[in-house]
Amino acid sequence: MDGQRFIVAVEAIYAAASMPSLWPDALDAIAACFDDVGSLLIYQRDDGSYGTIVSPALAEGQLEYERDEWWRHDIRFARSHERGYLARTDAITERHIATPDELETFPFYTGFLKRLGLKWFAGIGISPDPHVAVALSVQRLETKPAFSDAELEALARLGRHVENALRLGIRLINAEASQLTLTDVLARLGVGVFLLDGAGRVIFANPAAEQLGGDSLVVSRGRLTARMAPQKEMLRAAIAAAGDRTAESLSAPPRPVLVPGVEREGVLAVHILPVRPAAGNDIERLLADVSAIAVVTSAQPGEPADPALVRDLFGLTLAEARIAALVGAGLAPRNASQALGISEETTRTTLKRVFAKVGVSRQSELTALLTRLVLR
Repeated sequence: MDGQRFIVAVEAIYAAASMPSLWPDALDAIAACFDDVGSLLIYQRDDGSYGTIVSPALAEGQLEYERDEWWRHDIRFARSHERGYLARTDAITERHIATPDELETFPFYTGFLKRLGLKWFAGIGISPDPHVAVALSVQRLETKPAFSDAELEALARLGRHVENALRLGIRLINAEASQLTLTDVLARLGVGVFLLDGAGRVIFANPAAEQLGGDSLVVSRGRLTARMAPQKEMLRAAIAAAGDRTAESLSAPPRPVLVPGVEREGVLAVHILPVRPAAGNDIERLLADVSAIAVVTSAQPGEPADPALVRDLFGLTLAEARIAALVGAGLAPRNASQALGISEETTRTTLKRVFAKVGVSRQSELTALLTRLVLR
């Protein structure tokens, strides 16, 4: 993969974080990394509502997909969810879900994709919010070879940046449609948002951010910082890297800074988004001096741990982490299967891998492990 195209894609991803209208351009930039036609995002909330964002080149095909109900024949969608839990990697492609014979005989491939000149996909699940499931996929022409393992790994790295950007972006998508100002939207968000300038100074904090501050996370001399020394240095380095915007910092997989409470129980996860919007309309003027956005989330009492945090801490796939979070919160495997929409057999098979990776042998030990790490 061309390193410069990767950086351009990451820049486009973070530009879209605060401006949802730019997501089609970001998806185009992601597809360009692989010299492919386009890419798309599908997101679904806990309440069953969903949405789709596509590259411009895929817009007509997406309309046909919905209008002619090709989704009823889409074995990619039907199989990716279940079989993704059995895969050993986050990113999957045709060979994980279909046989060569099925690619030549199933209507979705012969009747829909072939007419569009498409055949291959590479997809990855991401988790910008515990209550929102997102899938990112790249679409490839039938004249090109199937996706390689190296390309799947590259998509997985891009997916982490999309996930990070959507920590804020997924909460703005519906708000933009309602024509609220960015200030109003940020004020209503249930997660903390700090807008930081190039020197790391706080130039805006929403009410949720102000409520989360004062214990382990504070604003000192105008700058966002942590009270405890290790977290203070990690947060300083993350904010500085976002402001520098070097090729190295933009290509590195984003990781949140976990800030344990000093007087309160629990942990705050601080996600740093490197953002540099252009000057222009009213929304952009609010962000004109912003160099980075800090999105601060905290676990709610009684809720499962954030799957993305579980994944990063234990080296799991996201699918494994989703099961670990639910089972670690006390759900029986059968109930976790129902919540995730997969078979109990798949849940138990995946759970065995989780136990082996984290070094436990039973559900109670997994629960205790997550509790000790104050993820719940």
